[in-house]
Parts: sequence; C-alpha cells; structure tokens
Amino acid sequence: MESRSLQVLEFGKVLNHLAGLCVSEAGAEAALAVRPLAGVEAVHHAAALFDEARRWAGHTGFRLSSFPPLGGVFRALDAPATVLDLDALWALRQTLGLARKLAASIRESQSTGGRWDLLTGLVDAHPLPQRTVSGLDRCVSDDGLLRDESSPELSLVRGEIRRIHQQCTRKVKEYAQRYNIGHYLQDEFMTLSSDRYVLPLKSNFKGRLQGIIHDYSQTGETCYFEPMFLVELNNGLQELKREEREEERKVLRYLTDLVRDELAAVRGAYDLLVEGDVLCARCALSARFEEFGDAGAVSITEGGQVSLLGARHPLLALAAARGGKDGTASAQSARPASRVPHAAGKGAAATGHGPQAVDIELLPGQLGLVISGGNAGGKTVCLKTLGLIALMGLAGLPMPVRPGSSLPFWTDIFAFIGDEQSLEDNVSTFTAQIRHLSGVWDRLGPGALVILDEFGAGTDPAQGAALAQAVLDEVMDAGSTVVAATHFPALKAYALTREKVRAASVLFDPATKRPLFRLAYDQVGASQALDVAREHGLPEAVLRRAEQYLLLDGEDTSALVDRLNALAVQRESEISSLRAEEARLRDKRTKLDERFERERRTLFESVQGQAKAVLQEWKSGKVSHKQALKALAETRARLVGGVAGNGDADGATDASGAPQSPALQVETLRAGQAVRYVPWGKKGSVVEVDARRGRVRVDLSGVTMWAEAKDLAASDEKPHVAVGAVTRTISDATASMRVDLRGMRADVAVSELSRALDKALLAGMSAVEAIHGRGTGALRKEIHAFLRTFPAVKSFALAPEDQGGDGVTIIELK
Repeated sequence: MESRSLQVLEFGKVLNHLAGLCVSEAGAEAALAVRPLAGVEAVHHAAALFDEARRWAGHTGFRLSSFPPLGGVFRALDAPATVLDLDALWALRQTLGLARKLAASIRESQSTGGRWDLLTGLVDAHPLPQRTVSGLDRCVSDDGLLRDESSPELSLVRGEIRRIHQQCTRKVKEYAQRYNIGHYLQDEFMTLSSDRYVLPLKSNFKGRLQGIIHDYSQTGETCYFEPMFLVELNNGLQELKREEREEERKVLRYLTDLVRDELAAVRGAYDLLVEGDVLCARCALSARFEEFGDAGAVSITEGGQVSLLGARHPLLALAAARGGKDGTASAQSARPASRVPHAAGKGAAATGHGPQAVDIELLPGQLGLVISGGNAGGKTVCLKTLGLIALMGLAGLPMPVRPGSSLPFWTDIFAFIGDEQSLEDNVSTFTAQIRHLSGVWDRLGPGALVILDEFGAGTDPAQGAALAQAVLDEVMDAGSTVVAATHFPALKAYALTREKVRAASVLFDPATKRPLFRLAYDQVGASQALDVAREHGLPEAVLRRAEQYLLLDGEDTSALVDRLNALAVQRESEISSLRAEEARLRDKRTKLDERFERERRTLFESVQGQAKAVLQEWKSGKVSHKQALKALAETRARLVGGVAGNGDADGATDASGAPQSPALQVETLRAGQAVRYVPWGKKGSVVEVDARRGRVRVDLSGVTMWAEAKDLAASDEKPHVAVGAVTRTISDATASMRVDLRGMRADVAVSELSRALDKALLAGMSAVEAIHGRGTGALRKEIHAFLRTFPAVKSFALAPEDQGGDGVTIIELK
C-alpha cells in the first residue's frame, strides 16, 4: 500500500486514536504499526478475530490492566552473561501473571457456552512458560522483593539478620534505661547509617558517651552515634548482609536461567498480551463509533461490490464521540479550511449528533463514481470517507458503517487529494497531480482504487475536463475502481452517459441553500459558487455582476438545477422514511417472535409439569389408570383451548397464518370428510362424530385426536377414509368405537387393541368392539387373555349373532 495515500487519507490519525485506547506502551506501539493486510484471507481472519474478541469481551467483561514493556529485558537477555535485576524479574512476573489471567478467561468462557475458536487458537499458539511463572511466583513478592523462601540459605541469613535487629533493639533500650540517656537522644528509636545500627544523638552530648560518630544530619543538630556495645553486633550484621547479597545474586541468577531457558515461551506470552491489548483497543474503538451511529463489519471480497451504507468519516465520528474536543482539527484534516465550518458544524461537535451518514454505492458492473455539486457540500469528505474506511477494513479495524456494507479487496489505493504544489520544487498544483499519477500508472489494475479530487482543475477548463475523462477511461479499462469529485460540466455529462460510470450529487436544502451532506445518485449538481460566496461575505455588488455575466454567457441554469436538487431531496427524504418504517416493522416482528417463543416455552413447561405430576400420582397409586388418562386428557384440552384462544384473538388467521374459514356444524360432518384443524393450522379427515357432545375425532397426518366442532373448518382436499378408520357416528349414551384386528399376528393385534382402549378412555367411550374374526379361535383366545389383565376393562363378551357373533368381542369399560 502506498505510504503517501496513507498520509493523505490520514490513516495515521486513526492509529493514534487506536494507540490511545491501549493500556500498555507496547500495545500502543503495536497499534501505531498496524497496516493494511496482504491477502484477502488475512483480512477475513482479522475481521473474524475482532468479532470474536468483541463478543468475548461483552460475554466476560474482562479488561486488561497495564503491563510494563519488556523490550529492554529481551535485549539484555541476548548477552549470555547478563543477570536480570529484581525490577526486570518483577516486570516479568506481572506480565506473565496477566497473560495467565487472559488465557484463563478465554478458555473458561469457551467451556461455559462461548464460541471463540480463533481466540482459543491464539492462546494455544502461545503456551505459558510454566517453570518461569512458577519460579517467579515463588521467589518474587507482589511488592517487588525477593521472598525469604526463595532459597533455604536466604531464609537462614535473613532469620539471623532479624535476630540481630531484635538483639540490638533490646540492648539499646537496656543501655538507655541503665545510664538514663533518653534526654541525650533526638528520637526514641535507633536508626541505620552506613548500613549499621546507630543512635540519633544530640550533637551537644557527643563527648559524653564512648562510641563512633558515623555522620551528621543536614542541620548539624543530630549525629549518628554507634555505641561501643553495638560495634561487635554491627560487624556481625555486615557479614550477614554480605551473605544475604550473595544468596540474592544466586536466586537472581537461577531465575534468569529459567527465563533464558523458556525465552521463546516468554516472548510468546508477551506477544499474546500485546495482541490482546490491540484487540481490546479495537473493541473500544468500535464502541466509540457506536456512540453516534453504527459500527458494522464490511464484507471485503475479491471482486466485491462498492456498497458503504450509512458511512461516516472515521475522524469526524471519533471527534464527536470525544465530545467535540478535537472536532475542528479533524474536520480541517478532512477538507481545506474554506469548507471546514459546514462539515464540522453539521457533522461533528456543533450539533452533538455526530457526522452525517452517507451511502456510497456502485451498481453491478460499474467501476467509476463522479460526484458533483456545490462547494462545501461534502464531496471531498465522501472521497476521504471511502478511502479511509477501505484502509481500515483492509487493516482489520472497525468502521463507522451500517451492517451489510461491502467493498472489493483492493491491493493498492492511490489518493490525489488537496493542493500538491511546491514552491521549493517549482511544481504547480496541476504538475504535481500529473507527476504523481505518472508515477503510479504502471501499478493500476483490477486491485486498485484511484481517488481523484478535482483532477485537472489547475489548467484550462476544457483541456482539464478532456484530460480527466481520458484518465477515467484508461483507469477503468485497466480494471481499477475510480472515484472523482469535479466541477467540470463536461465531466458531469460524461458521468451521465458513460456505461460503467455512476453520477452522484451532493444535496442542498432548497430553502436555505445550506448543504445536507448527503448524496443523490444518477444526477449531477451545480457548483453553487455564488451562494457560497454570498454566505462567506463577498460584497453583493460583486455577486450581482457575476450573475449578469452568467446571463450574458447563457450559463445560468440555476433554476433547473435547483428544481432537480429539490426533487432529489424529496426522494431521499421518502427513502429515509421508508427505511425507518422498515426498521420499525423489523423490530416489531422480532419482538413478536420473541414473545411467541417465550409464551410457547412457558406453556410447554406448564403442560409438561402437569403431565409429570399426573404420572407420578399414577405410579404412586394415588389415582387409577383411568383417572390418570382422564387427567391427561383434561390437560390436553386446556392446551388446545389456550392455543385456540390465541388463534381467535387475531380473528383473521389461524396458527399457520392462513385465513380462517367459517366453523363447521357437527351435524354436517361425516366420516372421511376432509377438514382443517384451525388452532394448529393442520389438514386432516374425520374419523368419528360424537353429535351428542359436539365433538369430532380427526386424523391429522397419523395423529388421531378428539376436537371441538367449532375448531374445524372446511378443507379443499377430497374426502378419504383411513385404513382401519371407524365409520360409525356416535349419538347415544352407550357410545362405543370399533377396531378391526383381522389378519394381524397375535402380538400386533394385542398392541393395536391396547392403543384403541387408551383412545377410548381418553374420548370417554363406554364400550369398544374388537373384530377378530372366527377362524381357528387362536386370535380370539389371545385377545381375551389380554382383556382379563387390562385394568380399565369392566367386562367383555362375544357379540350377538346380528352384530358379528363369535367373530366380535364387545368390551365394556369402567
């Protein structure tokens, strides 16, 4: 990526914001070194890693704390004889401890429901140096000192030092009490001078005691006096101090060797922390963008479409998020000073609502976008917005755009923005543009984006416009994407007539002539030069003369352009309203779906709980089998009634969303008739009709159930009768059902009869007719044996001859 384009598009300022959000010096340095990635796979990996980091941070609430830089430590370890001091080891302990917390947070949250495989892979790629971590934790304390238990020898030496300190304290107290020298002392405690225990003696009493004077205070009023009885103890103390320093050096050398042995793992843990710091800074940057709008991901693919939805200039968005403290500076960087007040006032700190969002889109097959319109309308800001967001997307940074945005994968971005003239090099604006373009011409191709801001404006308008058109043609013929801002009428006409080019215009308020900082596509706009000059204080006499010259030249098309601008503003307003309504309806649908799922889950749990309670009572013998079945039937009926009630509340559709048909009357229903069960929105057929109770047994794709007649509606399907279906209408008090078991094996017949008896009990039947046929009587014998053990059977007997004789068994239920 060309470094000059990074500078022109102010990519470095975004990195400065990113570095300011890091918690460590090393993280800030890594943030400033971020560059666009080489390869679309690397871009996709960076985007996926950032998405996981954002979800992980929101899920766990983990925040990195500051950690010291270790660059100097690693450089020192390059020398084989180097022994790290205590400060360096303490810095290593703090850093490795924080890396351990970071890795533990990622792994633990992965095991508790989070899914961040890339973060877990990142942690697995940087395993902790376990021996170094253990050694530093054991030897270095939280306050940065060596612990006594670092080695047995160090513990013994320090124990002796503490013993001597206690002995000196005791002897000093005894000496002061025996010789009553308390009034000689400046303080009531002893102190250290030259690493020896001494007494703070008043200077005017120094000749009254035997001992050694080591030093005086700055005022000279106190001398640090070593009595003779402390000399021997202090000599022993010096020897112990020497031994302590030697043991400490041994511990430091041991810890340094541990670090050097696992140096690769130590560097890896440090790199993990630095990368985690930058990832957390990216999450914080995304949160800044979300303060005044969206911060969605941009889909970057090879050959993708240019479609930035609700894009805002990142620096203006960051300035607004920070309360407008640097809003003017950021706005000035987005455009020369003459156009700043409008951009800053409208888009940043002046309104408090953040910069105006704009859609930057090309249709399929288009490679060029030409933006025209009035001065200070935001054309250059649009160009910089596209270029800077493209750089941020290629670098894996969050962007201030709406979700659903997309960009092609560009390997090169060339920006020609601003006045490039140089007095030192004797180069004019036009010459500088040509030199720069010539220098990158050989690098143009399908993976390049070219941004031209008023290209050719520094020379004759006719020749400059012709040159600009030729440049756009050649750039697009090379397969590159080009986005240009212009005031040339010829280039505006070119944009409307060229097949691969799309025209766009910045909009102005028809009433106030102030810019709206929005784009209207497939049209061109006037430059509004006179209006801008009037707004910025140019004398009215000059403006009137300019209008007269326009009339003389026949160039006054302001009325036509104003009309086109007004129509475009109206269209954009209507589109915005439709988008807002679409978003409102989408939110409403989402809330309704969530409410339905919540109520469905609650209802299911309630019914499940009731069913479990009934089964537990049946298993414990509190209720009979028949009572349990009836209780389950009542629970099912309440469930069906609740669903039906919800369906009736709409009044227009059933559960499936289809229009409701008028309810059927039970007297009109016949077995085999096709119906639709309204509460469930399912189609089925009538199996039995209970006219007395006003209910019907229906078969819904293999599921048979009793339903109220009012819950059924006519269906367009042809009537049919399922195999084994009962075709008898029930209308008397001794309602019964019939099951045909002929031709079945004994075990299958018993199973079918058992299911039929359960259904009869649920339906409130008093009798069941089992058709088993005469034959050899073997099937009848097995059925009767089963009926003797079925608890809900009151009695059974062969049917009368006119009802089937010994080929049918009539079963009476309890």
